[in-house]
Amino acid sequence: MTAAADLAAVAVTAPASGCDCSACPFAAPNPAAAEPVCSGCNTDCAYCACAQCPIRCGSRVDIADWMADVGGTLRFSDIDFDDLALPAGLPKFIPQVDTADLRELDAGLRWPAYAMRLRGVFSPITHTIAPGFAGSAAREALGLADGQLAVLAAYGEDPLVEAFWANRLGLTDQLAAQRWDLVLAPNFSMYGNFPRAEHLINFRRNLLIARDMIDAGVPAVPNLYWYRVEDLRRYEELWSQVTAPAAVAVNLQTFRGGREWDTMAVPGLAYLAGGLPADTELIVTGTSRPSRIRQLKRLFPRLTLVAQNPTIYARKHAVMTAAGRRDRPDATVGECFAENVRFYDEAMT
Repeated sequence: MTAAADLAAVAVTAPASGCDCSACPFAAPNPAAAEPVCSGCNTDCAYCACAQCPIRCGSRVDIADWMADVGGTLRFSDIDFDDLALPAGLPKFIPQVDTADLRELDAGLRWPAYAMRLRGVFSPITHTIAPGFAGSAAREALGLADGQLAVLAAYGEDPLVEAFWANRLGLTDQLAAQRWDLVLAPNFSMYGNFPRAEHLINFRRNLLIARDMIDAGVPAVPNLYWYRVEDLRRYEELWSQVTAPAAVAVNLQTFRGGREWDTMAVPGLAYLAGGLPADTELIVTGTSRPSRIRQLKRLFPRLTLVAQNPTIYARKHAVMTAAGRRDRPDATVGECFAENVRFYDEAMT
């Protein structure tokens, strides 16, 4: 199915101005709500009643346009991923690299798959496809051999992913022409001090952009975010109503501190593990601590990890060990990278 909407034909329902739950069509406390998907406003919100605010809520003057842009609804039930398939030979650990020239990193390693970050493919300056990837197949641009897979981890800073959303119709066709073996679709931010409408719009955008990519021929995995249990329940309800997706992704890069990990990430992941279909792979990014990897493996029997830590450490002539980081000043970048990749691969097995 196609998720991209003809905006002129969309019937728009918009959040209430001033986060007024009694009048909001998405608030469960409103008995007349058309889509009661929200239990109420976010009391931690730091954005309030500014019509020109860049954060989306009912007080924004163009909120109707934004609602039309996401299809005029905040439901998930019109989106499915039953035609998404993972490529054969995808390893459990995929290193994310910082360059399209992999000769130094891949020399002698010949790893089955590499991930490229979004800003290496989509320019944060020009908001166009980077010259090295324009008109080229992804494997060719990365210099990969037959059998090696090209993965795009399409995550990035807020301005970059917002620019991607604004230009997505043309960009998805270009990504399809590049023939990526797998794409982790862009994810739109969820911050604790955002208004609830921003959360809900972004959760839907995370699914929509993956669906639009698949429609264009890109094998895109949707990213899941949540703020409340009700958000996770909606994903669970979606999977129960449609064919289970081959994979879903969670970007854990923002959960760096112990408090965020323990109070936000782990409880949500544990709930997700209980409702995720048995045949669905979870692909996570941003986790590099062995203790956290062990936690994830206990929760998800089908788990793939994408991480940039092997590249970061290798650039500093350091390696990851069971005892922590160890400097290797006499080793080459390529040697350090290979040792780091093998460490994380072993941690995932």
